[in-house]
Amino acid sequence: MSNAAQIEQWNGISGDSWVAMNERLDRQLAPLGDAALAALAPRLGEHVADIGCGAGQTTRQLAEAVGPTGRVVGLDVSAALLAHARARTTAANVVYVEGDAQIHALPTIDAVFSRFGVMFFADPVAAFANLHRALRPGGRLAFVCWRPITENPLFTVPVDAAVAAGIMAPAPTDPLAPGPFAFADAARVTDLLSRAGFAEIRVAPHDERIGGGDLEEALELGLRVGPLGRLLREHPEHAARAVDAVRAALVPYVTPTGVLMPSATWIVTARA
Repeated sequence: MSNAAQIEQWNGISGDSWVAMNERLDRQLAPLGDAALAALAPRLGEHVADIGCGAGQTTRQLAEAVGPTGRVVGLDVSAALLAHARARTTAANVVYVEGDAQIHALPTIDAVFSRFGVMFFADPVAAFANLHRALRPGGRLAFVCWRPITENPLFTVPVDAAVAAGIMAPAPTDPLAPGPFAFADAARVTDLLSRAGFAEIRVAPHDERIGGGDLEEALELGLRVGPLGRLLREHPEHAARAVDAVRAALVPYVTPTGVLMPSATWIVTARA
């Protein structure tokens, strides 16, 4: 099953949006990536693949962890995000590759990591089997993915506020289709990894407040990323109507250190 639709999306408006908002998105997601990195526990000298590496924040962290004798491959389908990653990376032990993890032949590696990069496969079993083939015997996998959208107000608050203000609701989507919440069901994640050949699979819940930007930064993210962002890209004529409603909905999450909202994720680990 081809990943062509996701490749087109991430080489179009999704990739462009993430490049434009990268600094804010990295700040928002960094604590969750750090939790998955701690679960992976990369070691000096290891060779690691960062799947769906995006603009390379976690790739650079992995490069520092494995040291100059290690090596990190950052793999992504988005040319725009990879160009951004290359421009921000000075480490000599990093290489960025434009490719589809579902079929790309990786070199032999000790570990696979991903921060929200593995939920977009058209054929998850084929993708994880491909990653499994690249791992040395006993090699490790660790990634972070979202639990159900209903547990993540980061995504629901902006769109619910806009709908309450009279904007049309987003069309229903297939919960198992490639997308941010495709791995919301822990049992499904375990089944997919098991069918791909992994063992010692653990899917652990992780809860943490994330954000850190001020109210206007959180507002811009809410309008450009997630379900409301997708809706407004399709119907930009509604954007002005959403602004005040979304801003008001975010006010309860303002703290002395910025807008912080609960997040609900899985930290997934397994071995080849």
